[in-house]
Amino acid sequence: MERGLWRFLKVLFVAAFAFHPYFCHAQKDPQYSFVQEATSAPPVSYHSYIVVGGGAAGCPLAATLSEKANVLVLERGGSPYLVPGKTDKVNFLIGLYDTSNESYAQHFYSEDGIFSHRARVLGGGTVINAGYYSHADPKFIEETRLDPALVKDSYQWVEKKLAFQPPILQWQSAVKDALLEAGVQPFNNFTYEHIVGTKIAASIFDENDHRHSAADLLEYANPGNIKVYLHATVHQIIFTTENNGSRPRATGVIYVDALGVKHTASLTKDSTSEIIVSSGAIGSPQLLMLSGVGPAPQLQAMGIPVVVDQPMVGQNMADNFLNGIIVPSPLPVETSLLPSVGITQFQNYIEAWSGLNMPPFTGPIRKPLPPLLNQIYTEARKKVEPYPNTTRLQGGIIVQKAGRPLSTGYVELKSTDPNETPKVFFNYFNKTEDVDMCVRGMETVIKVVNSNSFSKFRFTSVSTQDLMNLTATITSNVRPKHFNTAMSLPQYCKDSVSTFWHYHGSCQVGKVVDNDYRVLGVDNLRVIDASTFHATPGTNPQATVMMLGR
Repeated sequence: MERGLWRFLKVLFVAAFAFHPYFCHAQKDPQYSFVQEATSAPPVSYHSYIVVGGGAAGCPLAATLSEKANVLVLERGGSPYLVPGKTDKVNFLIGLYDTSNESYAQHFYSEDGIFSHRARVLGGGTVINAGYYSHADPKFIEETRLDPALVKDSYQWVEKKLAFQPPILQWQSAVKDALLEAGVQPFNNFTYEHIVGTKIAASIFDENDHRHSAADLLEYANPGNIKVYLHATVHQIIFTTENNGSRPRATGVIYVDALGVKHTASLTKDSTSEIIVSSGAIGSPQLLMLSGVGPAPQLQAMGIPVVVDQPMVGQNMADNFLNGIIVPSPLPVETSLLPSVGITQFQNYIEAWSGLNMPPFTGPIRKPLPPLLNQIYTEARKKVEPYPNTTRLQGGIIVQKAGRPLSTGYVELKSTDPNETPKVFFNYFNKTEDVDMCVRGMETVIKVVNSNSFSKFRFTSVSTQDLMNLTATITSNVRPKHFNTAMSLPQYCKDSVSTFWHYHGSCQVGKVVDNDYRVLGVDNLRVIDASTFHATPGTNPQATVMMLGR
């Protein structure tokens, strides 16, 4: 009797939630009737354009193409709209370290021991990043030979939907003043532009700290010309060769839905029909290789038939490394993410965040903290009631990013499973110039932390060296650690390095794709994302990746 009653109540409970207005809204956002689960897709479909990856490039690209053509978008993740508040500013770190099946971030360790993330959600990295929005360095636009007028129009198209001027409260105001005190001059006020000095940048978080993302750009799409399938993992691009000696031509893709059912999406016979891969600096070279376009020895070792021997696919992978100093504060701080930024003459970028929810720490503790520092850091982690096992840091971190690292690595297949992150080797600090760049950046960070402008957010009893030891101790990489390295900033750079998530370079223009982003050696196939970059475009690439998609 009790079991029967429990089952009845359970069914009633589930039904109540299923038909509650919020959950009805969540299951299918009414503004995007064309976004559906891939389980509803037909076995075979035909499209003028097939976009693989609904991320920072894929969403604006698909929305633009749908103005005049039939477009299919295949996104391996789910919708970012289902759980209100999940991607709000205060939960930035919680989202990155979410280990549930519904996580928008896929975790992996690089081959050089750095804990990293890949986006798996409609909107891509714009759903899980720190929200910073800024135009590219003019040098980047010149190098990529893009039309400046078209670049300007495309940025503005993006900004109408998701760029906002952030508030500058106590912590960020102190950071701004400290940067100026540290010599990062002049003050350039609020601007989208990439200018040497200190400025206030835009954000994709609105005035209520709610995130907007590239998925919002699908509002521009013609709903009659576009279909977006979620949890659609592309396993292979299909190539055909019509005549002996002719170039392989991409004609479709095979993708698998959440139930493991295979579907085929094929191109129509239009002369302009194309497959466009926008799966990011890790996913794009991985898919090319799984489809037979890549280094022949590697493909043959995996039993993959070689379509084109393209040895540069996956090579020149790079990441902008992050180093910084965690600063617990004696005063309450606002929740903030990176609006105050310093762009140095050496092209180091100095930024800061504060007051975020922090997940339970699970990384390797390399050394016990001194009692006083342990007490201060423990007290700075305030409990957050809505989130079990979560704390909010009263304080923040000042970080530096190297603008143009010279060290590069690779992406190589680990298996033929497209769901598995391939081997990723960033090769941090392989070039001594990168170590020198990090040292210059850390010298500026130390000046900021020690400045008069920032002094009210410092415990006077804790030295900068103590803060550096704290940072190195809890940095979630698995590289060897050294301590008391105040006089050895090069070693500190190597000990405390983290990713800035700005992966790029694995399908570079001129090596894997041409200047129009067409994959060399095949027809009807392009790559449009940060994998094509020779360098990141500035303080943060997301605005430029979305602009490029447009």
